Amino acid sequence: MLALLIIAWLVRDLRAADGPVAVWEYWSGTADLREAPRTTTAVTSLVMLLAYAAAVVAALRSASAAPVLIVTGVVTFALRLPGVWTIADSPAPEDLRGRALLTTYAALAAGLALIVVGAAGRRPVPEGAERPTGPGRGAGVAVFLLLGFQALIFAAWEIRQPFVYPSELYPAWFIGGGPLTIPLTEGPPGWVTGTQILMFLVAAVGGVAGAAYARPLGLMAGGFVLTSGVLGVARIVHYEMYEQFIDLDIEAQLNVLSFVSSLLFGPVVLVVLARKGVERRPVGGPQGPWGGAGPWGVQPPGHSPAQAAPGQQPPAPGFGPPQGGFGPPPSSPPPRW
Repeated sequence: MLALLIIAWLVRDLRAADGPVAVWEYWSGTADLREAPRTTTAVTSLVMLLAYAAAVVAALRSASAAPVLIVTGVVTFALRLPGVWTIADSPAPEDLRGRALLTTYAALAAGLALIVVGAAGRRPVPEGAERPTGPGRGAGVAVFLLLGFQALIFAAWEIRQPFVYPSELYPAWFIGGGPLTIPLTEGPPGWVTGTQILMFLVAAVGGVAGAAYARPLGLMAGGFVLTSGVLGVARIVHYEMYEQFIDLDIEAQLNVLSFVSSLLFGPVVLVVLARKGVERRPVGGPQGPWGGAGPWGVQPPGHSPAQAAPGQQPPAPGFGPPQGGFGPPPSSPPPRW
């Protein structure tokens, strides 16, 4: 349903703008805003459309369906929430505003439903069943570095903008309202960027920790990084800034480099996280760091000293760590998240 809502608005924009070229120019900021028809969508909707399509496939086929649904619901709710109060202030025709408001309420309800369904599906995994997995150690470190770096870049430009933009643009930049005009079904630029920064940081930390939610969230974050780079480079090429790079001031040069880095890092994040996740083993190999078959020396059920490897003597009573290893043994399988 969420995908169909976006498709309906995209079709409306394509018809109103007489083709995809005009929509692209408006999205990328290369169109003459005095003459170009305003769209009701932005490139954010395109990224979410692809995310919804991937979530449908994951819900039907993947063991990570629960974290995928929860992440998709949370991101949907966060991005669509401003529409509750910004649509009413839009200069769009009343009938268009009415449809956009209904779309916003439907998206918010669907986002909450995804969160509830995903949370209800986080049950103990049966023995032998496939478990939801996060990125491997190498992939997690790469995601941590790349998305962490992008979060710093996005945050730095947001901090810089109040010193460059007119003061009357705030707080509309973050919460909407005049004098800012935004696409009808989208959130204010500052709100969207702030949401993306949080996505980058959470996905970065989850990636290095091997959390199952890091893959779907990181893939969405990678999509936003890539589209930011594509739109930025499109403006650079349109205005031929690459030919004047040496003559630009330092701030403009950093702006160009920021977009180029997003264009390069976005695909890397997508490729790294698109690979199937792996279940991380404890440090020390499959036998665990303390000699047991599980973490911290915990022995599997039914294990007895008589089952020790040939040539090894069972430990004498009263010596060594308490039976079962250090700390309490796990009482249940690890959670699906």
